[in-house]
Formats: sequence, C-alpha cells, structure tokens
Amino acid sequence: MFLFKETFTGQGEGMKVEKELLKVIASIAEKKDNLEELDLFFQEIFTPGELADLSLRWKLLTDLNQGMTQRRIAEKYSISLCKITRGSKILKKKNSIVLKILKNNGEKSEI
Repeated sequence: MFLFKETFTGQGEGMKVEKELLKVIASIAEKKDNLEELDLFFQEIFTPGELADLSLRWKLLTDLNQGMTQRRIAEKYSISLCKITRGSKILKKKNSIVLKILKNNGEKSEI
C-alpha cells in the first residue's frame, strides 16, 4: 500500500485511509452475500501479517466487549497487555464507532 504525504501525516491519530479505498470496500460490502469477494480483495491488498493483525484486533475488541479480562485475552492470544489496553481505550471512547458496530451486531457490552 502506498502512503502519500497529502493523505497521510504519519503514524497515529493523523493517519487516514484513502476515501477512494473506503468507497471500494463499502461497495463490495453492501452487496448481499459478498463476503468471499471482500475476503479475496483483502487478501490481495494486505500482507498475511497485516490480515493477521487486523483479525487479532477485531477478536480482542470482541472479547473485551463481551467482558473477558485483559489478562485472559493476553493469555488466549499470547499478546502483550499493551495491545489489549489500546482496544479497551477504543471501547471506552465516547462515540466509539467500534462499540456501536459491536452493539449493532448483537455483541454483549460490559465496558
């Protein structure tokens, strides 16, 4: 994936995804029963490591939202508490999009 100075200001909060890429992902996702195409798209544009990181982030967010302790999550996935703490902060953030999505998907929230 190429990073352009006009779009990306570096690591952290200033980093944004290209609007065109978001539109492509949304167009694939809005088609019913199109998970296979979306999966293939992700496999083509992300490295296996990037996909693993993205999947792990989603799993730990889901586990946190369901009330699993940070220590248990760290043991379950063999990861540091730092990665989990970031996820916890995301779920505690006012107007968290992730928390809204988890709630809309029927996930239990205990955060």
